[in-house]
Amino acid sequence: MENRNPKILSLRPLILNAKVNDQMKAEEQFQNATLRPIIKFQNDLILEVFRNYVKKHKNVFYEKTLENRLKYIDTAITKDIKFRNALKGMVIGHFTLSEYKEYIKNSSALNKRMMNLVKQRLQDQIQLLEMPLVDL
Repeated sequence: MENRNPKILSLRPLILNAKVNDQMKAEEQFQNATLRPIIKFQNDLILEVFRNYVKKHKNVFYEKTLENRLKYIDTAITKDIKFRNALKGMVIGHFTLSEYKEYIKNSSALNKRMMNLVKQRLQDQIQLLEMPLVDL
C-alpha cells in the first residue's frame, strides 16, 4: 500500500502568514502547520456542510440579523455535538499518521483551536452564506 502522507501533504495550501517557530507552544505550532492549511483546503466543503446544517434546521439562520447569524454559527459549533464532531472528522481525516499521533497527545486543546478556526472562517465568510436562490 502506498504511503498516503505525501499525497495528503501535497493537497494542502501554503499559508504564508501561518508562521511556525521554536518559541511557540506545541499547540500553536500544530495549529499553524496542520490545522490552518487543512481547514483552508476544506473551506468549500465546510461552507456547504454549514448550509446543509441551516437547511436541516428550517432555515431560521436566514431570518436573523447579522449579529445573530454570527451567534448562530458560534452556537452551532459549540453546542451541537453531532455537528461539531462532523466538522472535526473533516479535519482529522486529513491528518498524516504522525500528525494524528501528535493530536491525540492534547486533543482537547487542539479541538478548541480547530473549532475556533472553523467558526472564525464561517463568520469571516458570512456573506457567502446568504439565502440560496430557488431555481425557477
